[in-house]
Amino acid sequence: MICMSKDDIFYNNEIMYSDCPVCGGVKTLEITNRTDNIPYFGDILETAVSCNSCGYQSSDSISLEHNDPVRFKLKIDSTKLSSRVAKSQTATVSIPDLGLKVEPGPKSQGYVSNVEGILNRFESAVLRALKLEGDDIDPDVQENALNIIDNLTRIKLGEMSTLLILEDPFGNSVIDDDDADKELLTPEEAEKLQTGFATFDESEVE
Repeated sequence: MICMSKDDIFYNNEIMYSDCPVCGGVKTLEITNRTDNIPYFGDILETAVSCNSCGYQSSDSISLEHNDPVRFKLKIDSTKLSSRVAKSQTATVSIPDLGLKVEPGPKSQGYVSNVEGILNRFESAVLRALKLEGDDIDPDVQENALNIIDNLTRIKLGEMSTLLILEDPFGNSVIDDDDADKELLTPEEAEKLQTGFATFDESEVE
């Protein structure tokens, strides 16, 4: 998400205009905003930008509600596959026992899923990584990836249990299960988490 000072934006009714960060066009970047209320996430701001000069386009959404930074932990197996998971665009999801972690990036989006959906997302990511490596993949890397996929399958079949962790520095995520442990993060712990936001100092924007 790109943050600009109010002096860099020209308003025309519902549309805001600013300089394009890609081609440098002056006031060629159209910015439109709208708010919505999403279950679990509360009020969010949806932003769409497009440049009339170079065609650059982008969209983003951000929660307008900032709560205490939080960590949820849940021991998962086949009995927890349907447990609801609401992950905001600023949350980090991890399964430490399998060495799996997904941190938010600039294009990170929030979603509502369940434990099985989270496992499937991890599995898909590992399979994509294997495909990208192709025939030149290191044997040890391939073996590790296949072991991860096997363990994810074992969890879904009830042959294995492990710990799922969801951390959010803005407190807009939740594992909706009575057995989930919820704890507040210290300021130091929250500071170490990625948020996925890219910000620019006002002096960097003309």
